[in-house]
Amino acid sequence: MRILIANDDGIDSPGILRLAESVSDLGEVTVVAPHRERSTAGHSLTLHKPLRLWEIKPRYFAVTGTPADCIYMGVHEVLKGKPDFILSGVNAGANLGTDVHYSGTVAAAREGALLNIPSYAFSLVSLGDKRPLQFEMAARLARKVFLETHKATFPRHTLLNVNIPNLPEKEILGFEITRQGFRFYANDVSRREDPRGRDYYWIGGPYKGYEPGPGTDCDSVQSGKIAVTPLTIDCTHNEFYTTLKSSRYVTDTF
Repeated sequence: MRILIANDDGIDSPGILRLAESVSDLGEVTVVAPHRERSTAGHSLTLHKPLRLWEIKPRYFAVTGTPADCIYMGVHEVLKGKPDFILSGVNAGANLGTDVHYSGTVAAAREGALLNIPSYAFSLVSLGDKRPLQFEMAARLARKVFLETHKATFPRHTLLNVNIPNLPEKEILGFEITRQGFRFYANDVSRREDPRGRDYYWIGGPYKGYEPGPGTDCDSVQSGKIAVTPLTIDCTHNEFYTTLKSSRYVTDTF
């Protein structure tokens, strides 16, 4: 079994090191990750400037690019072919609900899904307390989820987004197959002035909560379960598609 591992927290992050160690006995493991943190990079490829790639120790490679770049380089340059699985993470923080549209961790797995490689994104979710993030525990549970699910037939262009609550392992109530929820953040813009009198801005506010709903990833993690959410590339809203196709808004001629 060949496993390619990436993340968005950087090649030196504890999450990726623990994850690689946890699956090292399952086959040939290769790590290709950003040389620095690239959180919230989303699914972007670096096409406007060159990338650099170097091996920092056997089978551990750093890339001066995004998480999606790392999968691209890992598959096409480092491995010279598709691995059997792609694992992304373990991310330091949640990738629940609408977080998946910004997440570099999920983007790395999505890049794998674009190539029809069974892919996983693993994240460790703080539940609002000040408990240190338990990456070793999360990596053990990520391995368990992987072993429970990796023999399933993944549909084309599909990944599993896995969120693990940051609780003592004995308090985690197993894992649950969930649907994507919806999270809210404050839409803050902070304007400041640099020493030369020019304005600059910080955007993004704190987490404000989620839309309650049974069976969502947000609800599952909040109740102490690991949320395993199948995601796919096709973003078509099928019900609205059918409505528009059959409605007066669409005609054969414009």
